[in-house]
Amino acid sequence: MQLAVLAAAAFTYVTAELLPVGALPAIARDLHVSIPMVGTLLAWYALVAAVTTIPLVRWTALWPRRRALLLSLSCLTASQLISALAPNFVVLACGRALSAVTHGLILSVIAPIATRLVPASHSGRATTSIYVGISLAVVVGSPATAAISLEWNWRVAVAAVTAVAALVTVAAWLVLPVMTLPQDQLAVVRRGAHHHRNRRLVIVSLLTMIAVAGHYMSYTYFAVIVRDVVGVRGPDIAWLLATYGIAGLLAIPLVARPMDHRPRAATISCMAALYVTFLVLTALALHRLPPTATALIGIMAIVLWGGSANAVSPMLQSAAMRAGADDPDGASGLYMAAFQIGIMAGSFAGGLFYEHGMLMMLAASAALIGLGAVGMIAERQLFDVPSADRP
Repeated sequence: MQLAVLAAAAFTYVTAELLPVGALPAIARDLHVSIPMVGTLLAWYALVAAVTTIPLVRWTALWPRRRALLLSLSCLTASQLISALAPNFVVLACGRALSAVTHGLILSVIAPIATRLVPASHSGRATTSIYVGISLAVVVGSPATAAISLEWNWRVAVAAVTAVAALVTVAAWLVLPVMTLPQDQLAVVRRGAHHHRNRRLVIVSLLTMIAVAGHYMSYTYFAVIVRDVVGVRGPDIAWLLATYGIAGLLAIPLVARPMDHRPRAATISCMAALYVTFLVLTALALHRLPPTATALIGIMAIVLWGGSANAVSPMLQSAAMRAGADDPDGASGLYMAAFQIGIMAGSFAGGLFYEHGMLMMLAASAALIGLGAVGMIAERQLFDVPSADRP
């Protein structure tokens, strides 16, 4: 039940973050702004989250963990209420900024909270439960808000997220323990964990930033890739996006046990699969095959993309928390800041590469993913599990 509440919190937060993706035209029409202007809501959201994550994690470092979680969920609820009632684009942007401020905080503390609720030998599986909620936001939450926006109004969709956020906030207050930090961790936090001096944590964060940038460089233009490279058009693009999400949802439970037993092999395997995905898509963009063969190969690549990209995220966050085991919340905060910077850098660079052609964009994604994988292979102790945590 407790892990389910945490997964619901992650689901609601990511659904709120992605809501403009499916409601872009509706918001633009209602607020009398251009679609590209509405699209900036996502970029600004990532920027605010990246800037505020580490300071906010440090500010709340001595708090009981439930209090930090409730602060984030309360900000989410308030931000969605403001957004639903926004009379203009500026108020809408400010409302979303409120939830962006605590976006990094909640994703930094939620995985460490989950690991505290289970035995140490099940920490990887606890982390994956959170990412099931995130994957459900992609598979269910985002399409649902898009459907509500199209059928009724985007404000109704935001109001629905507001209601769900309020319910999850109450559930977290009722179900989760206070979770005061243990004395040894409090001592570390008070004197400063100095995560920037933790070589292993810094390397995990940098490699995560590189991999995320490579992923989002192309993922930002997912619909265009599906249309122009795979050859799938119209409403079928939405179905393929759902297929991508379902592949990720199915992959996460499959890697839960390897995360605890063989994290290095599991992570590198997923990175290798992601690299192969972009090589295949690059090859399809370079050489035109018969339409049926292109669609079949392309769909298989999309499935592999969804499974590997979604599975590798909890592995990297678990590695970050193990690297900063004396202060996992702070370590997770550094990881999340790197993740958000990767999203920004990848989306921006993807636009620049896209102007020079789809082939160059996909090849750049493959190069960055390959660089990240090589870095993970070279650092042999990056995913080491302390002997005390082994089952």
